[in-house]
Amino acid sequence: MTSTGSAVKNDPRWGMVVDINRCVGCQTCTVACKHWNDTQPGVQWRSVIDIETGHYPDVERFFLVIGCQHCAAPPCVPVCPTGATRQRNDGLVTMDYDTCIGCGACAVACPYDARTIAHEHQWYYGQETSQEASARHPEREGVAQKCTFCADKIDDARTSGRTPGIDLEVTPACAASCISSAIHFGDFNDPLSNVSTLTNNQAFVRLNEDLGTDPQIRYLYSTPTVPGRDTDAADFDDQQLADPANPLVGKHQRFWDWRAAMNWCLGGLAGGLAASAWFAYLAGQISAPAIGRAYQTAAVLMLIGLFFVWLKIGRRWRAWRALWRPQSSWMTRELYSAATFLGLTLAITLDGGRNALLHHIAGLAAASFLICQARILYSAKGIPAWRTACVPWLIVASGLLEGLGLSAMLVWAEFVAAPAQTGLTLLAWATLVLVVLNVALWLAYRLGTDRKSRPPLANRSIDAMSWPLHLVGHVTPLLLILTFVLGGDNPALIALAGIGVIAGGAYWKFGVILNAAYQHGFSLARLPQRGSGSRAAPSLTG
Repeated sequence: MTSTGSAVKNDPRWGMVVDINRCVGCQTCTVACKHWNDTQPGVQWRSVIDIETGHYPDVERFFLVIGCQHCAAPPCVPVCPTGATRQRNDGLVTMDYDTCIGCGACAVACPYDARTIAHEHQWYYGQETSQEASARHPEREGVAQKCTFCADKIDDARTSGRTPGIDLEVTPACAASCISSAIHFGDFNDPLSNVSTLTNNQAFVRLNEDLGTDPQIRYLYSTPTVPGRDTDAADFDDQQLADPANPLVGKHQRFWDWRAAMNWCLGGLAGGLAASAWFAYLAGQISAPAIGRAYQTAAVLMLIGLFFVWLKIGRRWRAWRALWRPQSSWMTRELYSAATFLGLTLAITLDGGRNALLHHIAGLAAASFLICQARILYSAKGIPAWRTACVPWLIVASGLLEGLGLSAMLVWAEFVAAPAQTGLTLLAWATLVLVVLNVALWLAYRLGTDRKSRPPLANRSIDAMSWPLHLVGHVTPLLLILTFVLGGDNPALIALAGIGVIAGGAYWKFGVILNAAYQHGFSLARLPQRGSGSRAAPSLTG
């Protein structure tokens, strides 16, 4: 697709240019988007937010058009376990509603809050009207949906020979309807296109530019007579970024709930138990029958955790499609690791534990499962509390600690044959070392360099859960273990410590996955110069 006189041979790269100084906040684009795409109540693919920055008298107000940015490096594509989220050769990030299972992985990976999952259809007037019934899209219910830059119009342009961005009939509805010509659409790969000309001649900025997603909506913030300005501390201080009413502040994620948290709690416990049992088996501390029982317990916990995930997804009977993307999705890899571990545990049970090779492969599969769980959270680029560097280490270290705690409880309950006193002492020391490691990792997570990359609301939640976590999950188990090591040879002491570390692990996982899970929000490195005080435009007569 080329403009007149252009000789571009490569695929087009569709994108938008939004002139912040032209946008009047009329919401015409949002209405046009809803009309063209037939979105139901509460689902808005294109939005305009009203922004006020600074403190009186140095304040300014402007409007910002937001939605899917159709990133050149979209974080939502690789995390999708089914391949429903795709990036076309022309750069458009699209959805296959017939393949999506509604797991929400793409939604938490998006740092622009551009995804919606509507599990039930809503009617604008509380009951079905004939017009709404004719425009209903049941294929979008229970799955992720988003702006596609009106891909149907783009495809129509390809067959009709018209040019998106020039011919309004094949231009995205938001751009075609803008009353102030603030939204422009075109091909960034065509140097003569309207969007290329605008961005070649004027300074622009992109949303959340520091994340490296290369968004394809570019915002003009200057005028020929009034240059824009760099943001400063007064624009986005902690007071403003801690205000949930601020449209720039990320909302609390609503895609992964307590059912998802249960998978991390039970799955981490299962992976940690099996992996720690395998390490003990390698060290000659437990027998083949003992590791078999540990694996069976872990398998049950893992299945329950995955069952909760199945309950969470929007299209449950398509869950098998989550096996399609092992090349990029950690969720798919988690399922393969779980299937391998569960299958081997069944084989070990039927074999009577005689084949040592099966024990080793199952232990590796359990460790792999734990690593996959860690990477799933870390891949959620849209949730700052999850994507920090400490999170994968915390998931793995906490899982191993919880696994040792459950091992101690199983020994005390005589479900797993108790090792010799030397083995119990080693178990106690290993648990103590992992408690200390978890304390260090949590402190690094809470107070380290990653703190500045998280929104203030997330940090408040993390701070609030820290002292209960230290008391229940760290200090109390540490004192019990030290009592055992220093002369109390009662296995119940380690079992009680195990209860504490398991409770602590569940507590922080629920807290981080639910309470601290605020979305990234929106940030701009440069803004228009318009407002009052120091934000006022310079006088043209001065």
